[in-house]
Amino acid sequence: MNRCLTDLCNLLDLETLEVNLFRGQSRDLGGKSVFGGQVISQALVAATRTVDAEAPHSLHAYFLRPGDMEAPIVYEVDRVRDGRSFITRRVQAIQHGQPILTLIASFHRPEQGFEHQMAMPPVPTPEQLGNQREQRLQWLADEVARNPAFPERLRIAFTREQAFEFLWVDASDPFQPRPGPMQQGIWFRAAGRLPDDPLLHRCVLAYASDFNLAATALLPHARSWFSADMIVASIDHALWFHRDMRADDWLFYAMDTPTAQSVRGMTRGLIYDRQGRLVASAAQECLMRPIKPA
Repeated sequence: MNRCLTDLCNLLDLETLEVNLFRGQSRDLGGKSVFGGQVISQALVAATRTVDAEAPHSLHAYFLRPGDMEAPIVYEVDRVRDGRSFITRRVQAIQHGQPILTLIASFHRPEQGFEHQMAMPPVPTPEQLGNQREQRLQWLADEVARNPAFPERLRIAFTREQAFEFLWVDASDPFQPRPGPMQQGIWFRAAGRLPDDPLLHRCVLAYASDFNLAATALLPHARSWFSADMIVASIDHALWFHRDMRADDWLFYAMDTPTAQSVRGMTRGLIYDRQGRLVASAAQECLMRPIKPA
């Protein structure tokens, strides 16, 4: 387990303040505010602390305000309902006296039933894609050569060690984006072995599920997170867990963007394991607002 993944596990180990009340810290990933996946995963951890052994099967979250990376986040859990089959929790993430995220999570006691799933698309394996780090570093070097004023915080964010490994099926230069298709596929996994705790693996997957969804909505418009003429932010996020998985083994994220309109882009994702089992589904709407010149 590398240093960043160890740090992520520590971030997910929330401090208990009182019954239904927890506190978490934040990390700077190079953006202007707290990474949305961090708040989602910590809120899910807070919800799991108030149930017995049931596993979460879905969550729905709204991002209300940008998170302050310098301040702790307090998570307040409302025990909405404890049913015979389903358990519901509502979580408010609070900073400076105001909610920055509200999340509802549902937990399901295991039952036997019908099963079916959409097949995983045919894609190269992670081994066939190889290591893409050198190519991405070359893209950064080319951009810095073109633009000596390239922000240092973005350079550090692009080159720093991460808690996850990512492999793009069709990798493209994020600094010189071109109009692309309305879908992309990415293999990802935690950068090290995680403890054998199924709930931890679901919370880690919740964290990772926020990576690259908004970027998918930018592809058809030749834009990326590094485009200086754009404001990009997640508006909401939904995630469904279908089957147990290991977040430290390769998972394939098949994403598409069916529509964008009125500065909002819609993205969807299906997450498969190496055996082709559909383990989770995600959906997100993002803000993608062009910045008008002064």
